[in-house]
Formats: sequence, structure tokens, C-alpha cells
Amino acid sequence: MLSIKQRQTEVGRVGEKVVKSTVNRDSTFISEMASSETVYLRKNVNLLGSVCLIVGTVVGSGIFIAPKGILKNSGNVGMSLIIWLATGIISTFGALCYAELGTSIKKSGGHYIYLLETLGPMPAFLRLWAQYVLIWPGASSVVALAFGRYIIEPFFSPCPAPEVLIKMVTFAVAVNCWSVNWATRLQILLTIIKMGALVLIIVPGMIRLASGHTENFHKAFDNSSLTLDKLPLAFYSGLYAYAGWHVLNYVTEEIIDSKRNIPLSIILSMVTVTIAYLLANISYYTVMTSQDVLESNAVAMTFADRTLHGFSSVIPILVAVSCMGSIMGGCFTTPRMLFSGAREGHWPLLFAMIHIRRQTPLPVVLLMYPTVVFMILAGELFGLLNFYSFSRWLFMGLNTIGLMVHRYRNPDLPRPFKVHLFVPAVFTGVCFFVVGMSLYSDPFNTGASFALVLTGVPIYFLVVQKQRLPICFIRVYRK
Repeated sequence: MLSIKQRQTEVGRVGEKVVKSTVNRDSTFISEMASSETVYLRKNVNLLGSVCLIVGTVVGSGIFIAPKGILKNSGNVGMSLIIWLATGIISTFGALCYAELGTSIKKSGGHYIYLLETLGPMPAFLRLWAQYVLIWPGASSVVALAFGRYIIEPFFSPCPAPEVLIKMVTFAVAVNCWSVNWATRLQILLTIIKMGALVLIIVPGMIRLASGHTENFHKAFDNSSLTLDKLPLAFYSGLYAYAGWHVLNYVTEEIIDSKRNIPLSIILSMVTVTIAYLLANISYYTVMTSQDVLESNAVAMTFADRTLHGFSSVIPILVAVSCMGSIMGGCFTTPRMLFSGAREGHWPLLFAMIHIRRQTPLPVVLLMYPTVVFMILAGELFGLLNFYSFSRWLFMGLNTIGLMVHRYRNPDLPRPFKVHLFVPAVFTGVCFFVVGMSLYSDPFNTGASFALVLTGVPIYFLVVQKQRLPICFIRVYRK
């Protein structure tokens, strides 16, 4: 028989074992839940998805509206084709630079994260600021307005229908909030359809060219009105058509086998797009004179009316799908830059949050929506193109300077993909030449763009670097 004291001691030991067992079991369960329920952006983008993401974003409205802008500023057919080829090569140079950056700096965030790692926090924050208030809204609005020009205006002319354009953007935002897998699958489908649209333009033109209809290429370099002040505007239109080659770098952390798939998908995409764009423009000029292109508000529609006849009505639908694919790609990739900025403390922490079930950066995707709607309602297509292009190419030039700085500072850093220094040097020179000359060519739009970027400087000190402000400002700010 045990005494009362002994029984109490024994019961205490048993209770202690039960408590320890329960605590251990609970802690094991919590750790397992933590490991299985960790919320982060998963690696869901394979090689095909990467290629379709680039091609699907690049091939948007540009090939359908840029021919007019390039011809208008280049002056003749021959120079316009040279500018199409030159801007394709320049864009490929930039894409190769970003392939190196993406394989050596393995964080998502694209331009922002590269500037942060190479040139420091202020240029990175200004790129983040410009992306939110200027670049992404401007680029998306140009695509949406091009969509309206091909689809809405023929039915509602002369009345605009911005509500339909806003609904298109709303759909793209909703899909990217819902699921990464669904967004990727839809992007693949839209890319296939939009490449079909390019085939419908290329094939009739090549058949007509093979039949001997070369009259529109006679004296292709005559009557050139290309001047130094118009050259940047012609390049802006061409570079706009190729814009989007950098989108894969926004989602570096979500790419399967990024060391292999980033450079491979960029090379495959840019070669495909450059060849397709050149052939499409040759087809345009095989069927249409330069005057026809300048007088047309929708070049692809005019081309289809003359070549496809009964099937011409399918072109506006395919152009709409192409624009939709470009918007979808932007809605998928651009929020990742602000998401990365929030993780680094340069943007409100709310926008670094991920939906626990959808595993999408839902808050930051929704954040991008209002600025796009505002630009759609307030903008004009070619004015918007010059407006946001200045900032885009200014920061791209800074990024490739950052690449060279990064190599100098970190010579021993592993670089699975590396380009010759000639490539970033040429790309940087072209960027700054175009940016500098555009201030002379279109001072209002480009000056306003530059001023809007500079508004980020006081915001940077108020939000990110408060401690560096003068004491009197800090006291007022705290009040």
C-alpha cells in the first residue's frame, strides 16, 4: 500500500508525462502544419509557360498599331523596316542582359530588385514608384485603347465605350487573383491564338510577294523625312511593339529550373517575335502603300479587308485576344515587382501578403487596378506611348549600367549565363540616346513623365529614409 504522499507523487509524475506527451504532440503537429502550410509563391512556371509568358506579353497591340507610328516618323518603307529590325536587335540585347541578371540575382522583382542590388535603394524605389504611377498604367492603357480601336469603335463610332475596356482589365485582374496555374494556362492559350493572328497576316502577304507584287518596295528609301528629332519617336514605337521581353524576371522565384529556363525562353521568344514582326510588316507593305498605312487607324483591319475578304471579320477578334493576352501577362508579372518592394521595406507591408489558399499576391494585384482605369479614361493612345516610354527606357538603361557595376563588384559570383560587355554597353547607349533625344522631340509628354518620376524623391525620404530628414522635418512629420 502506498501512502497518501506517495500516491500524490505518483499521480504528479503521470500527469507530468501526459502534459509532456501532449505538448510534444502539439508542437510536432504545429511544426508539420507550418512546413506543409507555408505560404509562398510556388514554382509553377515551366519552359513552355515561360516562353508563352514572354511572347504573350510582347505580342500585344504593338504589331497592329506601331507600323503607323514608325512609318510616320521614319518617312519611308525602307527605313521603317530597318527600324523594326534594329529595335528587335536592341530588345534582344536588353533581354540577354536581363537573362544574366535573372540567373545571378535569384530574387523576383525584375528592374526593382536589380537596381536595389546594384545601384542602391533610391534608384530602386524610384523605379518602383514609376512602375506604379506611370509605367504599368500607361502600358496597359495603350493596349486597352488599341483593343477599343479594333473592337469597340467599329460598332460604337463615334462614341467611345471605356466601360468595356475597364471590364477587360477587370477580368485579367480577377484571373490573376484567383490562381497562378489558371493564369499560366490561359496565357498559353492566348499566345497560341495571337500567333495564329500573325500567321493570318504573314501568309497572304508572302503569297502575294511570291507572285511578284513588289511594286510597294520600289524606291523604298525615297522621300525620307527621318530627322534626328523624329528618330527617338520612331524607336519608341518599335521598342513599344517589342516591350515585355523583361517580364520573366519579375517572377524569377516561380520559374522551374530558372538557371536553364530563363535564358533559353528569352532567346527562343525574342528570335520568334523578331522574325514574326519583320514578316508581318513585309506583308503589310506588300498589300498596302505607305499612304494607306498612314491613313489607316487600324492597320491590320485594312490589311484583312484587302486580303481575307469574307474572313476579315475574324481579325478584330484575334487582335482583341492578342491585347487580352498582353494585359494578362502584365497583370501576372508587374505586381511581383511591388510585392518584392514590400518585402524589402520599400512599399507597405500589406502588399507582401499572399492569399493563403490561392497562393497569389492578391493585395498587390488589386492595388494596380485603379491607376489603369484612370489612365484608360484620361489617356490618348500615342501621347500615352511617349509619356510612359521615357521612364521605362531611362530605368532600363540604369539597369544595364547596374549589370556592369555588379560584375565589377562581384567578379567571383557564379553566373550561369553571361553576355559579352559589348551587349550591355550598346543597349545602355541606345537607351540614353533615345531618352535624351525624346526630351527634345516631345518635351511635354516626356518632361511630364520625368517630373512624375521625381515626385518619388520626397516620398522616398518620407517613407523609407525618414531618419535622414532634417530634425525640423522629422518633428513635423511625427506630429
